[in-house]
Amino acid sequence: MSNAPLMELKDIHKSFGNVDALKGVSISINAGECHCLLGDNGAGKSTFIKIMSGVHQPTTGQISINGKSTEINNPRDAIDAGIATVYQDLALIPLMSVSRNFWLGRELTKKVGPITLMDFEKCNSILMTEMDKMGIQLRDPNQAIGTLSGGERQTVAIARAVFFGARILILDEPTSALGVYQTSNVLKTIERVREIGVAVVFISHNVSHALAVGDKFTVLSRGETLGSANSGEIDFQELQFMMSGNKKLSELKQ
Repeated sequence: MSNAPLMELKDIHKSFGNVDALKGVSISINAGECHCLLGDNGAGKSTFIKIMSGVHQPTTGQISINGKSTEINNPRDAIDAGIATVYQDLALIPLMSVSRNFWLGRELTKKVGPITLMDFEKCNSILMTEMDKMGIQLRDPNQAIGTLSGGERQTVAIARAVFFGARILILDEPTSALGVYQTSNVLKTIERVREIGVAVVFISHNVSHALAVGDKFTVLSRGETLGSANSGEIDFQELQFMMSGNKKLSELKQ
């Protein structure tokens, strides 16, 4: 099944007590593709990505990776399957250096006599190379990550996920708190990631940002899929109307 999607989620339902957060959502994700998941607050986007990343398990539904049925019972399962999530809060430590944030918990080490130390030279060299690939020229790997702009911090988090083996990168509202220039940089980073074959799931409620990088668009509303469309099949007005007017894609196409 070499032409199988990298990841497929079929008829995903998720209930919390008697509240149905997801009511049969299906999407497929291909390597090197940016799949935009759009919807307003309360649409079910957060619940859906938490199922993809192993934080929640579906009540019913099927997940497959490379055509094989897969259970993602916890975040470790997701990471082992090559699924990385970059959340809005980024999980970065502002006063720590860019290098320490990049390597956090996975530092390269060297022996100095009986003592094992972090190999700062090697870690810093790899960091600078990886950031350069993403179009960011760092002044100094030891500068505090809090001194970087919001867009640059996003890029560090994305570069870290890709370097440590992400094949599917889930980005949770990566542009929501950024200005125009920083947003443009993050969208360029997404393009670079796609070029090396990583699949991107771009969660957003901003239609214009999604249209700038998306290959496929799925709109969620109140836990249901209103439809999926490929780039070129749907325009800004139609996507915006689906998000606000709760119109299904099939109704727009008649």
